Amino acid sequence: MPMKTVNQKVAVSIVYVAAMFMAIMDTTIVNVALPTITRDLHSSQASVAATVIAFLVSLAVFIPASSWLGDRIGARRVLLGSIVIFTVASALCGLASSLGELVAFRVLQGVGGGLMTPVGLAMLFRVFPPAERVKASALLILPTALAPALGPVLGGFFVTDLSWRWVFYVNVPIGTLAVIFGVVFLAEQRPPTAGRFDLPGFVTSGSGLGLVMYGVSEGPNIGWHTASVLISIAIGIALLLGMVTVELRTERPMLDLRLYGNRLFRATALVMTLGATAFLGALYLLALFFQEALHMTALQAGLSIFPEALGVMTGSQLVSRLLYPSLGPRRIMAGGLLVVAAVMALLSQVTPGTNLWLLRVVVYFLGLGMSGVFLPSQAAAFASLPKEKTGDASTVFNAQRQLGGAVGVAALTTVLTSLHPLHVVAGRTVANLGAYQAGFVVAAGIAILAGVAALAVKDADAASTIVPRKRKTAPVAPEAESVAAV
Repeated sequence: MPMKTVNQKVAVSIVYVAAMFMAIMDTTIVNVALPTITRDLHSSQASVAATVIAFLVSLAVFIPASSWLGDRIGARRVLLGSIVIFTVASALCGLASSLGELVAFRVLQGVGGGLMTPVGLAMLFRVFPPAERVKASALLILPTALAPALGPVLGGFFVTDLSWRWVFYVNVPIGTLAVIFGVVFLAEQRPPTAGRFDLPGFVTSGSGLGLVMYGVSEGPNIGWHTASVLISIAIGIALLLGMVTVELRTERPMLDLRLYGNRLFRATALVMTLGATAFLGALYLLALFFQEALHMTALQAGLSIFPEALGVMTGSQLVSRLLYPSLGPRRIMAGGLLVVAAVMALLSQVTPGTNLWLLRVVVYFLGLGMSGVFLPSQAAAFASLPKEKTGDASTVFNAQRQLGGAVGVAALTTVLTSLHPLHVVAGRTVANLGAYQAGFVVAAGIAILAGVAALAVKDADAASTIVPRKRKTAPVAPEAESVAAV
């Protein structure tokens, strides 16, 4: 039994932030190591991409089951068990001696990642009442902002000075400490009933999301016209359409699509999805742009992307302490996405002659703008939903966000490859700046679409999360009190 002496707001926050940090960092830290993994495991660049795709597909398949499992056997057990799975799988990835083993262990990693993120978010919002959701969302800024920016830095360091295996081993101490802390201090959360397992919903949602994720991830690598990509996307979409019919007729669905009937949840989830599409796609593009077009090392590229994390963290303090209590989510999200679009437009004008420190300042403002998206959307999304729907809403919210990130990387990679980012001139490989510039322009367009979607958010719907700051009043002098009494 866990010790109950620690405030559960603190206990859930620590365990969930650690879990989310591992899951998000894993999506960027591995990319830097892929060329080295290709050489060490004697594989081709195309085949080693399966390590990334396997993780994303596994993640998509198991996210839908997370809410039911949390309700059935307890959110605490699912969260800690999924962290154990993710941590053990990370260690096994580092020990892999062949590409087949690595792909298999990445699938296992995806199982843990797919379960722990939605369950952890649901636990977090169950212990924080609506009036404190902004405070809870501010806690998520650490993994959301720091992890994707720190990934390339650590990955570059490990690959250069240690071994690519450390991009997986780094999760082991984090996961181990999170599990130990959780076993000791985390209390159980279990709603009264879980209902029967929705097998048709799990099969259609998991298979549909997995096939779409596979097609979207593979499209830029092997071509959107190839049969495997077209068939997987087509079947995936058909399964998802079937899933809509199945889930709307099921009393206790795996993915509760009725949540989209809630105006605030629908609007904020769309903003978060489009924001993730633009942001994660741009981060992926930046890593390539810095190394291939500006000729930075992996470590230098990671350090140049890192100001983004600082921008999100400083911006989140501004949003949570000053802006959100005064303005509400709508204007903050729209304004933040306008800043993001402007930054993308500026990045499309960068050349090898651009001052490096000026470039890093621009990247800082990318994070500053995104802080106006992450925090308000997460704080407001569940504001008008019943507490018992938190787990279901977290599952749907996370599934959308994961798909949005994958679509962003795929879309910008497609733009890049279609315009041939590298070409040979007089025996030398030269970067085609126009290809990268086009990618940033597309990312700016997606950010503008997200900003338009943000205008559909009604601040009145999120009123329970908007707590005006208390103004300090000057003490009343005794003389004034006497006059007032007269």
